[in-house]
Amino acid sequence: MIRIHLTAADVAHVRFSVRPAPLQELNAAFMTMFRPDGDLLSGHWRQRLLHSLPATVRPLGDLVPATDAPRFLDVFSGTLEEGLDTVRASRPSLVRSELERVYARHPAPPPPWVRDLHRGDAHAWRVLRRAQHAAFEAVLRPVWPRVQDLHQAEFTRHALAVAEHGVAAALGDLVPGSRLHDGVWELPGAGERDIEPGGRGLLLVPTFHWTGHPLVADPPGHPPAVTCPAGPGVPLTPSGDTGTEEALAGVLGRTRLDVLLLLVDEHTTSGLARRLRVSNATVSAHTAALRGAGLITTVRAGKSVRHRRTALGSLLVRRHTASRSRPAPP
Repeated sequence: MIRIHLTAADVAHVRFSVRPAPLQELNAAFMTMFRPDGDLLSGHWRQRLLHSLPATVRPLGDLVPATDAPRFLDVFSGTLEEGLDTVRASRPSLVRSELERVYARHPAPPPPWVRDLHRGDAHAWRVLRRAQHAAFEAVLRPVWPRVQDLHQAEFTRHALAVAEHGVAAALGDLVPGSRLHDGVWELPGAGERDIEPGGRGLLLVPTFHWTGHPLVADPPGHPPAVTCPAGPGVPLTPSGDTGTEEALAGVLGRTRLDVLLLLVDEHTTSGLARRLRVSNATVSAHTAALRGAGLITTVRAGKSVRHRRTALGSLLVRRHTASRSRPAPP
C-alpha cells in the first residue's frame, strides 16, 4: 500500500500532465518488456522489440541490473529533448547515491562506463543520452502519435471528472482500488510506503505501456508523480491509431466537440443550432454539459444567451488542432 499524505495546499496543486512524458513512457515500456508475466499478445510485442533494439540501447540494461531503476531516470518533461536535458542536469550527489543504491542489491560490479557516470564523466553521460534516444526511436517513435491522442483523451476525461465530481472522486476513478480518506490517498502497490508532498502538490501522468500497479516517484524539489495505467494497454501499433478528433469525440460526444470547435467565436444558442442543424433544445442540453465541465461559460444578453469557451475548453481545442497539423512527433 502506498499512502500519499495530502495537505490542503497539495490538493490545490494536484495537476494532470498536459502532455505525455516521453522518458517516463519509455520507462513504462521497458518495465513491461522485461516483465516475467504477461499475455501471449504482449509476449509477441516484447520479443519483436527485443530483437529490434540497436546495440546503442544496451547501456540502459547496465543502469537497471535488477528491477529497480535509479531515480534520476524518473523524468516527466513534455518533450524528448527536454527530458534528456533534465536527466543530464541531475544533481551529482543524486546520481552517485542512486547508482550505489541500485548496485548494492546486485552481486555483479558495475561496468566501467557506469563507474565513469558515478564520477561525472562527460563521455559516460553521452553514452546514456544516446541509449535513451535510441530506445525512444526504436520503441515509441512509431506509436507516439497514438500515445499523444490517447493522452489527450485521458486529459479530457479527467478534466470532466474533476468538474463533475470533484478531486477526490476523480482520483479514485484514475486509480481503481484507491481512495482518498482524511487527507491520505491510498494506492495499491508493492510494499509499504508513505509520501508527504508537503505543499509541493501532485502530478498525475497516464501511461499506455504499463498495466501493473501505479508507479510513484518522489523526485527532490518537484511534486511527487503518480504514473497511472490507462488506455488499452500494450501492444500499441501505428496501424491501430485513432485520430485525435475521434478520441476527443469519443469522450465528449461528436456534437459537444463540434460546439467547442464553433466557439472559437462567441455564439448564441440559436446561432449554434443553425450551424449544427439541430434544435435549440439540443444545443441547450449540450452547452449545459460543457458548462458543467468548465469548458464553456454562458451569459444572458437581453433575450439571447451567449456562449464562449473557457481557458480549459480552448486548451483542449488547441491541442486537438495541433495534433491534427503536427508534422512529426517530438
